[in-house]
Amino acid sequence: MKKILYTLALAAALTSCVGSYNVEGSSSITALDGSKLYLKAIKNNQLKNLDSCEVVHGEFHFSGTLDSIRMASLYMDDESVMPIVLEKGDIVVKIEAGRQIVSGTPLNDSLYVFIEEHNRLSNQMNELSHKQSQMLLDGIDEAAINEQLSVEAAKIASDEDRLVTKFIEANFDNVLGPGVFMMITSQYRYPILTPQIEDLMSKATKVFKEDPYVKNYYKTAQENEQRMNGLEEAPTPPAPPASQQPSARLTTVPQK
Repeated sequence: MKKILYTLALAAALTSCVGSYNVEGSSSITALDGSKLYLKAIKNNQLKNLDSCEVVHGEFHFSGTLDSIRMASLYMDDESVMPIVLEKGDIVVKIEAGRQIVSGTPLNDSLYVFIEEHNRLSNQMNELSHKQSQMLLDGIDEAAINEQLSVEAAKIASDEDRLVTKFIEANFDNVLGPGVFMMITSQYRYPILTPQIEDLMSKATKVFKEDPYVKNYYKTAQENEQRMNGLEEAPTPPAPPASQQPSARLTTVPQK
């Protein structure tokens, strides 16, 4: 199954003025005390610092003004900890061992319902390797094990694809759609077209298609496919650097 998700990279903004945002964070991980956290977002195709603060007694805070809603990421040093939607309102961030969540505003609430469901499916996929080991210890025939687990893996992969596709479709016209699209495409060495991507683009709204990342990815993927079909030179890697790509799990806190 495709590995998507987790150091979220970042989508383009909406055009309306949204005023100010306020991020109130807390951490139950004592090792984070004294750490410097950074709020970063894409601006002019570059990952830029918006704000920074220090974790003091498990508390941290960011605030600022925006002319648009945008996706951002909370960083510790050079590692992305978790995605945050910067939008008007009081945004609550909680960092705990094994679980990070952002809530308090509509888009953040929606994003983290999606992330938790995706994490659940990823955990199910990861558990299959443990299940395989246990079945081997129980003396079950290896061919029978592989047949059973292949069916289970295909079901989980299908559920994951459906979850991602429906979420992007529901958020074509806000920053969540392009943001998650960036997550699913960053797993590829270079822009390619898949049935899932083709399906999304066939249904996409003008707002989604005109997002800078989506537009550039789709155009490059089409060109790459033409090259491959024409047996021309191999396509080149995509533009976004690795530091702007989502990691395998959006909600993993780097450990000191």
